[in-house]
Amino acid sequence: MTKVETLERLVHVPLGERSYDILIGPGLMTRAGGEISTRIKGRRAAIVTDENVGARYLDGLMDSLQTDGIEAVSVTLPAGEKTKSFDYLTKVCDVLLEARIERNDTVIALGGGVIGDLTGFAAGIVRRGVRFVQIPTSLLSQVDSSVGGKTGINARQGKNLIGIFNQPDLVLADTDVLDTLSEREFRAGYAEVAKYGLIDKPDFFEWLEKNWREVFAGGAARIEAIAVSCQAKADVVAADERENGRRALLNLGHTFGHALEAATQYDSSRLVHGEGVSIGMVLAHRFSARMNLVSPDLADRVEAHLREVGLPTRMNQIPGELPPTDVLMDAIAQDKKVKAGQLTFILTRGLGQSFVADDVPASEVQRFIEEMRPS
Repeated sequence: MTKVETLERLVHVPLGERSYDILIGPGLMTRAGGEISTRIKGRRAAIVTDENVGARYLDGLMDSLQTDGIEAVSVTLPAGEKTKSFDYLTKVCDVLLEARIERNDTVIALGGGVIGDLTGFAAGIVRRGVRFVQIPTSLLSQVDSSVGGKTGINARQGKNLIGIFNQPDLVLADTDVLDTLSEREFRAGYAEVAKYGLIDKPDFFEWLEKNWREVFAGGAARIEAIAVSCQAKADVVAADERENGRRALLNLGHTFGHALEAATQYDSSRLVHGEGVSIGMVLAHRFSARMNLVSPDLADRVEAHLREVGLPTRMNQIPGELPPTDVLMDAIAQDKKVKAGQLTFILTRGLGQSFVADDVPASEVQRFIEEMRPS
């Protein structure tokens, strides 16, 4: 790890004509109008937010845009995973069309991953694509969902199954807004931070083991952790934008995690995304040990760290009953990484040595889940 710095950080995502910057640091919300106006020609914008975030930040963002000559409208949606649906996608598209948002105008996602995914999808399909800016307000969205261009909604069959790749024109990750998150929300986002270390940055994971309290406290360590996470994702996206190979590594823990989210019917009182990823990463490491790819000691180490920061690490920590194993297997079979009906998992051969495992036997996965289920 490099020396922790206190300065604002910039991460560039090099994708040719679709390249964009991620700005990371305090106070970016108040500068949003200036940052957007220097990059995008259109003088109109539409802001999509949710009830919780909008109550706190919408007026200030509108003022910032107005100061820099950008006329804006807004739409406020209910908070929560269930908003990622066709009904709310239609509502957002209607607002954009009624506001006569044109291709050079800007659609701004002000919120967490749900708002970012839904808004990015709408921005990509209205008029076959308008300009799009992410202002993520959760740790999870700052280090993961706002970067990389994956947008979409959920389906009855599973999470994120309907959508498009739509890269943003700019990401403004204001670290000040993270101070308003609940401990649960921040911990959930931290699971995605730890994920980058477990994929291919063992030194980063070791740094997190020693410095996670400072990351939670805020300041320079938090900015460093976010910047390293964004750079890690930017590097992968630049090499494999459409997830034809290496980008699948970013789904470490997500195959199990998404199945658990579907099993709880996306009820955030039971399980939020980052908590599902936390349990999923532990399961991925334990399944790797079961397949004799790695020592069980590594799975113990990963679980110990995630447990220390306060994240759930086992299925029996999910409130309420889980459906039968065959229902979980159906959800896993709907995973976006499935090819020709064959299961694909992200497994590991050591700390920071994750890899894409094709054609994982479904029978082995089913037996493993039965063993891991609450007794």
